[in-house]
Amino acid sequence: MRSIPPFLPKLVRHLVLLGTVSCLPGLRADDGAPEPPLQSVGSLVAQIMAQNPERQFYEAEIDAAKAGVRVARAWNDPEISLDAGHKRVRGDYGALAGEGTAWSVSVTQTFEWPGRISLRKAIANRDVELARLGLDRFNQALSARARELAFGLHAANAKAAAIHEVADRFAALRETFLARDSAGLTPLLETRVIEAAELALQRRATESGLAVQAALIELNQLRGAAPESALRVAAPALEFRPVSAGLGALLAAARENNFDYRMRRVELEQQGYAVRLAKNERYPSVSLSPYYSDAKAGDRETIVGVGVSLPLPLSSGKRGAVQLAEARQRQAETAVLVAQRELEREVVTAARAFETKLAETRRWPSDTVARFRDAAGLADRHYRLGAVPIATYLELQNSYLDAVESILDTQQETLAAGLRLEQLTGLDLNPVEIAP
Repeated sequence: MRSIPPFLPKLVRHLVLLGTVSCLPGLRADDGAPEPPLQSVGSLVAQIMAQNPERQFYEAEIDAAKAGVRVARAWNDPEISLDAGHKRVRGDYGALAGEGTAWSVSVTQTFEWPGRISLRKAIANRDVELARLGLDRFNQALSARARELAFGLHAANAKAAAIHEVADRFAALRETFLARDSAGLTPLLETRVIEAAELALQRRATESGLAVQAALIELNQLRGAAPESALRVAAPALEFRPVSAGLGALLAAARENNFDYRMRRVELEQQGYAVRLAKNERYPSVSLSPYYSDAKAGDRETIVGVGVSLPLPLSSGKRGAVQLAEARQRQAETAVLVAQRELEREVVTAARAFETKLAETRRWPSDTVARFRDAAGLADRHYRLGAVPIATYLELQNSYLDAVESILDTQQETLAAGLRLEQLTGLDLNPVEIAP
């Protein structure tokens, strides 16, 4: 009787660990730790939206933009100046006529040209709008990514469970071969075929395990938890809905709701205010300085008056600032046109991808995986009875695994295409999650 190859027990244990629903906890050394509670996709997305640390960056950006509004609408602070000194008065022949102290005080207030502060405030308000659009865009992308990862974690666990099921059959069958008399060519060749099938399963098991870990680590990072934290996600039941709106309606909704395109339009509007501000700044600001001075040098001399000052436009810097702002405005106009073209292309591509994937998912009956599982189990029982050749047996086992992977991958791609189309158009087009 041949001895069991040393890799077989280790391979079986590895497949069993990859097939656990709780994924990563099965790979940890602390097997006695309690399993975390089962979470639905909706509750996991809500937790990520509430605890994601990256949202603080966008919230701080809004606070900074609001502070910029307060700065833009504020007047210049007045300036006060105080002069003090000693004054001497001499007569016509140089004789000292008197001496004493002299001092003066003045307050200077600069007044902007009419409309300048309101233009600065308008530009700052667009910064606030851009910051809010950035936060909304991040929230939308975060929610979509969380749903994709949650379903990806479920799909990876389902694939690992199917691999574990087939691996158990191969392991049991090989033990049966080892218990039999190994005389003859056919038993030896069939044993080698099973060993080769186990090696192929090892690659699938490794890929599935890596997919589980990658999805779990990213989900933990999104919800602000440690990368190795345990997490269990309930298997979502998805009902894919067709897109009822036509292509024209989708494009119109995208132009109205898409966050990236709206940000480009706000930037264009903001640049228009920047051009108007640059033209306004060609006119000088006026500074008024009421002052009071007092001098005692024999006689007492008191002066009260108002000073007016303004810069002389001797350089061409103001004209250059206008030209620069107008050039930036033309760039913003071009950016809006380019963004619109890219948005329309992405909407058409995403809509076609979603329709194609949706049609593909609807070709399968709801019990497709169950029928392949039953066929694989039936082939296992009849192969042991000698009624099914080994080629048919292996084909049915691999077909079962291929069917599970194909269905889950297509569902995941359909979900991603639906979420992408929702991000582009702002419409509720993603698949509906039904409580299992």
